[in-house]
Amino acid sequence: MKIRKFVFVASVIFCGTQVAFAEVAVIVHPSAGFASLTEEDVGRLFLGKAKAFPNGESAIPINQNEGVGVRDKFNDGVVKKNSSQLKAYWSQLVFTGKGTPPKDAGDDAEVKKLIAANPNMIGYIDGGAVDATVKVVYKVP
Repeated sequence: MKIRKFVFVASVIFCGTQVAFAEVAVIVHPSAGFASLTEEDVGRLFLGKAKAFPNGESAIPINQNEGVGVRDKFNDGVVKKNSSQLKAYWSQLVFTGKGTPPKDAGDDAEVKKLIAANPNMIGYIDGGAVDATVKVVYKVP
């Protein structure tokens, strides 16, 4: 009984540690005409300050749902704003007619599915969910 409890506690600790250190991968369609983006490029797209990729193609940023850990890590690491700050930022832009926030698209699987089907979209997922249907252009450590 004590061994089972130890294994359970150890697995919970291990899994929690693994999630806490996961990378966030910024992804685009595999046919994108560029190999990578900078943190600044990605931040500008998700803050509505840029509307196109470096190759001139229009860009449609896609968020994960609010409250998802990947979204929080992305916002902290790239956009440099927490959830409350982003709400205030977008409220002001929407109110003045100067911008529209990225659409919320769900979780890793849904974001990956949308981006794999649309060469103009950009989003982010947990690094462990990356496969050949998308291309990683930036990693948030």
